[in-house]
Amino acid sequence: MSNSPQSQESLAAELGELLQSKSLTVTCAESCTGGGIASAITDIPGSSQWFHMGFVTYANQSKQQLLGVDPDVLSQEGAVSQAVVEDMALGALKVSNANIAVAVSGVAGPGGGSEDKPVGLVWFCWAKPTGSAKPGDSSRVVLESRSYQFEGGRSDVRVAAIQQALLGLISMLKK
Repeated sequence: MSNSPQSQESLAAELGELLQSKSLTVTCAESCTGGGIASAITDIPGSSQWFHMGFVTYANQSKQQLLGVDPDVLSQEGAVSQAVVEDMALGALKVSNANIAVAVSGVAGPGGGSEDKPVGLVWFCWAKPTGSAKPGDSSRVVLESRSYQFEGGRSDVRVAAIQQALLGLISMLKK
């Protein structure tokens, strides 16, 4: 467990309660977390009511094939970028017909970092259709994107990213 104020399990349970109370569904598009967000969500009993699918798109090719990420954006910006996580979140919403999505791409380490994108850098995008948009309509979507620089080893970065993904979903649902 992390030293964060809330455990991954309590965050996932809170997310589930919020989604269920609003009759909404969630999807996730993951890269560096490797399915950890989906795992945290589905650890909660009854999650099948509000979680139908997630995407683990570790390779760039899978980001393109499953989520429709633009190959030009991938080559110009790199997988760990705001533009790519935004494309991932929009693609996940469109394919899943969910009401809210989170997308994550980062450098978990221990290698793979650079001066511009050091180990521990993780980009997030949380997305949900605007009030009048139907699930799957990616033309009218509110996007919230930001990066975090997490400390520690590979496992620490991944755990922190999963927790931040859940916190962002909760925050977006409470707005």
